[in-house]
Amino acid sequence: MNAENTVVIIPFSSDLKEPIKTLNIEWLTKYFKIEPKDERVLSNPQEEIIDKGGMIFYAKYNDVIVGTVSLIKMNDTEFELSKMAVTDGLQGLGIGKKLMEHCIKAAGEKHLEKIIIYSNRKLATAIGLYEKYGFKEIPLEDGVYERADIKMEKRI
Repeated sequence: MNAENTVVIIPFSSDLKEPIKTLNIEWLTKYFKIEPKDERVLSNPQEEIIDKGGMIFYAKYNDVIVGTVSLIKMNDTEFELSKMAVTDGLQGLGIGKKLMEHCIKAAGEKHLEKIIIYSNRKLATAIGLYEKYGFKEIPLEDGVYERADIKMEKRI
């Protein structure tokens, strides 16, 4: 990336409702399937994430939204890092790292105690990213996502 092609992280706004859905559906259909919970949250990000106290961020590259991530409120001190996706062909440019760093910073500013992530071990690159940022594996409860076979947390 050169200076004019830098990635900028911007917050969700009502006119940016679609990218969270299109980016995540692209990712989910490539690796897994779209679960009913995904469809509900991605179709109604304002109601399902923002209005419940969560946050959605987008990565903008060359004036195009190419990545997204959400912090979904579980309770006052714990949020789930979820719905992270970077458009195909742009992985490896550090967009996921920028999104992750932004989430960790936002969590610190909100005085959260921890961030949790549900993932799948076949996503080795993603698991490596989470570990790099201090996420540790913890016991996984049943029934959150069919595709999840690992749960991780980071204390803030």
